[in-house]
Amino acid sequence: MFRSTIKKLFLGMIVVSSGAAAEGPSDRLKEECSACHALSEVTLDAQARMAQKAPPLYYAGTKYRRDWMVSWLQNPARIRPGGMFSGNHTVVTDDGDDIDPITLQDHVKLSANNATEITDYLMTLTAKSDLIIAGEYKPKSVSKRMGEMNFIKFKGCGSCHQAEPDYGGVSGPELYTVFNRLKPDYIVSFIRDPIVWQGVSLMPSTGLNNREIYKLVDYLKLLSGEN
Repeated sequence: MFRSTIKKLFLGMIVVSSGAAAEGPSDRLKEECSACHALSEVTLDAQARMAQKAPPLYYAGTKYRRDWMVSWLQNPARIRPGGMFSGNHTVVTDDGDDIDPITLQDHVKLSANNATEITDYLMTLTAKSDLIIAGEYKPKSVSKRMGEMNFIKFKGCGSCHQAEPDYGGVSGPELYTVFNRLKPDYIVSFIRDPIVWQGVSLMPSTGLNNREIYKLVDYLKLLSGEN
């Protein structure tokens, strides 16, 4: 009888353990991510785009660098100074419109194991990979002075993006770490036609030719600290 009881307890432990594995952290993490991020393809209209809480991740594997993602999820820093849509976080002051930081939500920090686990999953989400020309970007050197002039004065990117902390626009993501976090060929493709990536994009199609796009990406590479 004693052996029978032990056997039942052991089998019960297996059942409980198997149930826990089925409901493991991967499923929980995916559910938590999907509360703010789209993990499957969605079609947005302008109103839905302005209501977005966070960027879509159903093409995360096409877009992000894996090592950056693992690191960032453990110590997230704000990428979009004005949130996904800065109009939702803007207050009018005597000195102009400012972003109200109280309205911005911080990203949750993950443990190293959870960050690795969810990143491995996100890297399998490779929608829109047909928009990428693998190996298209061939890095070239660019002077900081000429790159900055092109970025701010000629292309007007500084009106929406920051090329250094606290300098530039707040309606778009900062770009001084963009080369660290995004794959170069994705950056090229997105600049070429942001609409095909997001359907409804706050960034307009630039109409730039390939040479001009590559020059911008060379400057973004320089900002990241790479020569």
